[in-house]
Amino acid sequence: MPPVVHNFNAGPSILPKEVFQEASESILNFNGTGLSILEIGHRTSLFQEVMDEAISLVKELMQLDADREVLFLHGGASTQFFQVPMNLLNDNEIAAYTDTGVWSTKAIKEAKHYGHVEVVCSSKDDGFLHLPKGFTVPKTAKYLHITTNNTIYGTQWQDLSPFYKTGVPLVADMSSDILSRSLDFNQFDLIYAGAQKNVGAAGVTLVVVNKNILGKVDRAIPTMLDYRNHIANGSMLNTPPVFAVYLCMLTLRWLKKVGGVTAIEKINDQKASLLYQTIDALPVFKTRVAREDRSKMNVCFVIDDPNLEKEFLETCKREGMVGVKGHRSSGGFRVSLYNALPLQSVEAITNLMKDFAQKKA
Repeated sequence: MPPVVHNFNAGPSILPKEVFQEASESILNFNGTGLSILEIGHRTSLFQEVMDEAISLVKELMQLDADREVLFLHGGASTQFFQVPMNLLNDNEIAAYTDTGVWSTKAIKEAKHYGHVEVVCSSKDDGFLHLPKGFTVPKTAKYLHITTNNTIYGTQWQDLSPFYKTGVPLVADMSSDILSRSLDFNQFDLIYAGAQKNVGAAGVTLVVVNKNILGKVDRAIPTMLDYRNHIANGSMLNTPPVFAVYLCMLTLRWLKKVGGVTAIEKINDQKASLLYQTIDALPVFKTRVAREDRSKMNVCFVIDDPNLEKEFLETCKREGMVGVKGHRSSGGFRVSLYNALPLQSVEAITNLMKDFAQKKA
């Protein structure tokens, strides 16, 4: 029997066991064809069915309207940092950005190559340990960009309604919390997310775009970076990452099977509540994140006595707790609670934390 492992990695991260099972079988024999999923042609009906189902599942799970197009693209979310402004922002126009962590900072840097960027709010001066509470978006802004969840610092916008009321198109990097909670996804004009947390495996990026905001910039856009070309070609403008898209389809199938976004949100709330309650109840641990901004996907915390940090990590490793070490830029610990992580894993690490705290009290 393989050892019991609890996977808290921040990304690439845990996927459902049944996805691994079906994917592993398809590597040898995809749908009884005698061919591997790794060797089928992307222009064949075999893969077209995969792409069609993946797109259909996104539309269903997110309850998207007819104006929203679903794309599976190369390049990771980091490519979207510049692809978004390239498609939406002219040189003499303004884009509004919220600055809430490393990834939003990188997005801001890329956007400055294509137009004027106005940072409407930032928590940088406080180490990104809370989310800024006040902001004003210029009415002339072509769009407002937000990062819904910050993996490194453990913050998450819990109430997104203020962003819906700004009167400008809303763009969101949802890489680390997409499909984890119920939202009105039609309030967003462009959503992008690296797949490797809640959607599938690394290698493909999910983009949902309101087609009505495209085609309004003056610049010439390279063929591969123009969203309209990808829409027209059904995400197959060139060879797509076939296996990564297939894993997305399987993961989206699993999410629908367990009840969709509403059902998984309830489980995610349970997981986050249990972990935060445990941290708050044990004096040896603490989280530095503002309570109202705590992420339900990435729980970041520290230990009261820094000398115990190494010992705690060694204890986690010995007990099969993987991925608990915090990001290199922030230190401490991080426990990621993505959709596929079972509640039992959270129960296991909270029991370990209680036992560790009792021994060190």
